[in-house]
Amino acid sequence: MSSVALFSQAADSFADLVSRIDPGRWDDPGLGSWTVRDLVGHTTRAILTVTTYLAHDEPGDVTVPTAEHYYTVALTQFGDDASVAARGIEAGRWLGDEPVPKIRQALTEARTALAAQLSNRVVSIGGMGIPLAEYLRTRVFELTVHTIDLARATGLPHGLPAAVMSEAASLSARTAVARGHGDELLLALTGRQPLPEGFSIV
Repeated sequence: MSSVALFSQAADSFADLVSRIDPGRWDDPGLGSWTVRDLVGHTTRAILTVTTYLAHDEPGDVTVPTAEHYYTVALTQFGDDASVAARGIEAGRWLGDEPVPKIRQALTEARTALAAQLSNRVVSIGGMGIPLAEYLRTRVFELTVHTIDLARATGLPHGLPAAVMSEAASLSARTAVARGHGDELLLALTGRQPLPEGFSIV
């Protein structure tokens, strides 16, 4: 399945879950210091940034060749945890009282932008260049993981398709190996020992 199709499926699952959240739950704990609203805002940015970055001129070179490289090298250049948290809160406020229509409109705009791109399009992210298909893999990962976070926070089933879950899990495993944690991951997945406390690829 193409990265565009996977992105679309992941975004649809996220929007569907948000549509089922009781309005009285928006100030409930979401993830870490975020409320449910903040978490939804942060996750929506995985859709909004597609449209935003595709509106930029293409960079001269590919400097981030894969999604795995994005998570092992490039992500460190996009701000610290405090900045990420603040942008999530800001996006949550932007969603307003009717978040679902805004999310669906953002997804429509992203799909329109994607439909106009050539297959070899390079996306500019913070002055770096990443192939569009690889950038979309990072968006699928973000949408998938945070949709699961949102499901856990609200107690609602997420309904993520198996293909989307498989892509996110594959990217996670490949990133762990790229960071030198292949042994730990394989030992944990085969029941030989648990992952170290606090283990994360992000």
